[in-house]
Amino acid sequence: MSRLRCARLALAALLAVGALAAGCGGGGEAGGGAAGDDEPVHVHGLGVNPADGALYIATHTGLFRMERGAQSAERVGDRHQDTMGFTVVGPDHFLGSGHPDLRDDLPPLLGLIESTDAGRRWRPVSLLGEADFHTLRADGRDVLGYNATDGWLLRSSDGGRTWTGVRPPAPLADVVIHPERPERLVAAGKDGLIGSADGGRTWRALQGTAVALAWPAADALYAFAEDGGARVSRDGGGSWATLGTLPGSPAAVTPVDRDGLVVALHEGGFVNTADGGRRWSEGVWP
Repeated sequence: MSRLRCARLALAALLAVGALAAGCGGGGEAGGGAAGDDEPVHVHGLGVNPADGALYIATHTGLFRMERGAQSAERVGDRHQDTMGFTVVGPDHFLGSGHPDLRDDLPPLLGLIESTDAGRRWRPVSLLGEADFHTLRADGRDVLGYNATDGWLLRSSDGGRTWTGVRPPAPLADVVIHPERPERLVAAGKDGLIGSADGGRTWRALQGTAVALAWPAADALYAFAEDGGARVSRDGGGSWATLGTLPGSPAAVTPVDRDGLVVALHEGGFVNTADGGRRWSEGVWP
């Protein structure tokens, strides 16, 4: 299931609190802790922790950690929250969103949550019970999030405590920020890629479609289509070069460095590149 389809399901689920509590991923009840939940199920987000260099995997059944060279991931803490939005802000400092572990006495929408101990414990920051961010991006205290419950793109300059918002022209599967010019955005919309030069107040159509994006450097904007097609733009989305086709549909992507990327696939497993997408290998680490 693509993140765009997942966003549509979340919008429909506003009519049923129980459905929201169960989360928007596939395969079982969110927070259920059932047998088989000790491995990642339906990946929603990825990030590399600068504190230890490990890959953190946000899923329908909780947060997982994979060290470099490891063949499997291990659960972080004992919570099974459905972590829909996820981003690494700094060493051991994460932001997230989604739906709670069913053992927690929390509303079905987590709003923005924060961890400062590498995901072992989380605390509410804002919009508890009001927002389900399916995409989160952060640069220091500047945070950008797409709220799938109402279709608003929200921005905060104080770490997510207060927000201002704009409504993009279509539901979004992903959105990324120019690494040097934060007013420039590229988003994967329902009808194709769109770009903004003014923080999302106005948008223009870009070429092609995507369900996952990464923008690790000004001249390295990556777009991944639902059929696995991968492209790179050196001019912020004006033109694109094909990078081949992944062996599955992308569920989430994170940069490791300028030319290194890790992509989780909906079908299971990961692929990676260390050379900007010219060659892809199975597994986590480039």
